[in-house]
Amino acid sequence: MSNSMVVSAVLRPELDDSASTPDPRDWLAAIIDGSDDAIVSKNLNGIIQSWNGGATRLFGYPPEEVIGRSVTILIPPDRLNEEPMILSEIQKGNRVDHFETQRRRKDGSLIDISLTISPIRNEAGKIVGASKIARDITERLRAQQQQQLLIGEMHHRIKNLFALATAIVSISARSKGNQAEVIDGLQARLSSLARAHELILADRSHGPDSGHLTLRSLVQVILEPYALDDRIEVCGDDCEIGGKAVTNLALLLHEWATNAAKHGSLSRDAGRLMIEISRSDDDLILTWKEMGGPAPVLRAAGFGSRLEQGLAGALHATVERDWQESGLALSLSIPKTSLA
Repeated sequence: MSNSMVVSAVLRPELDDSASTPDPRDWLAAIIDGSDDAIVSKNLNGIIQSWNGGATRLFGYPPEEVIGRSVTILIPPDRLNEEPMILSEIQKGNRVDHFETQRRRKDGSLIDISLTISPIRNEAGKIVGASKIARDITERLRAQQQQQLLIGEMHHRIKNLFALATAIVSISARSKGNQAEVIDGLQARLSSLARAHELILADRSHGPDSGHLTLRSLVQVILEPYALDDRIEVCGDDCEIGGKAVTNLALLLHEWATNAAKHGSLSRDAGRLMIEISRSDDDLILTWKEMGGPAPVLRAAGFGSRLEQGLAGALHATVERDWQESGLALSLSIPKTSLA
């Protein structure tokens, strides 16, 4: 008989044949036995007196294996001090509500539970034992831990993004150029960060364990505004990236793409850009090769160069330039450990 059926019968006794009305204790026993929670009683010596089906499902012991034994068979060795404390409160007539702890199953595994313990009194009102209701809270604690992890990650990411934004504004303020150029540069770089961050959030939405995205997906998102007429090719290996590597790489790729659009191969209709990703034992190598653009011109170091140096330093990466006749070739070598 389900709990809902029991409650219905209790609330509508007029429907029952008075001659066959069960003892209220039978109803109570049925409710206890059908409960999903573990309901156990013990005497003041801690000896188990009763054990319901929920206790069997939670702890793995059938009633005949535990009734008459000490409740300490359920308590991990490092928590044995909890039992005297609980018994002390019960002997004072106090109830212990929602006490979160761990208990041990028959197979030795530990389970997170919430305990509610109440005194049991005899007909004379004397306390003779205690009833325990134990509820499995494993999933709730796991959800709380995941929530805290996500909150911590969000805080960390926001802090990093503000730090990067502050650095960009600070360095841009010292850069040469008129006000409009400075504002345009700021907006473009911050937009690049926003696109990278959106990519992180989209990846995160696939589940709690999907905290990384791939380098190729980041490259494609950053270069999407320039990918006209199939003139950008991305090929080679791929790898997962996460943490600060995402924002640092997003800004670095944005600087290269901006330069290519202003002065390099992407400034010409016939220009092309090929990006190849490969791996060595310890490093990941990203090769950036421009073709079909104007002849490369060596330019004085500016904000972009300082930003590139800072970003490469943060990734423990090295950048090599090759001013080829066909266009600029860049090689970025990043330790795999910096991509996590």
